[in-house]
Amino acid sequence: MRYRKHPPDPDARFWVLVLVVVAIVVVLMLAVRASAESIAAKQARARPIICRVFGPYCREALAVSWCESRWYVWATNGQYRGLFQMGSWERRTFGHGPGAWAQARAARRYFVASGRDWSPWSCRP
Repeated sequence: MRYRKHPPDPDARFWVLVLVVVAIVVVLMLAVRASAESIAAKQARARPIICRVFGPYCREALAVSWCESRWYVWATNGQYRGLFQMGSWERRTFGHGPGAWAQARAARRYFVASGRDWSPWSCRP
């Protein structure tokens, strides 16, 4: 007995393609959600660090850094970087680093050097 080959069903191919596209979209959505949760966790960790570094100026520093970067250490805007969006000259002069501790300490040095005044920042408390 010989078996006849049936041509592929075009409707079946369509639905396979739809399922593949849906699977890709779901995977991408999960990846974006995980990334957003990771960023939110990092932002939450920055708050107590900023308060420890700035001490009695905690509330003001939190307001400035939230406005400047939403407490995100990897925030960028042109030449400005980090929690406090310090420019290239400020980073060279007062320091900088990849983490919240280094960035908050550098911003505090800049803050103290400017007479404990927030005027160097675009955002003010």
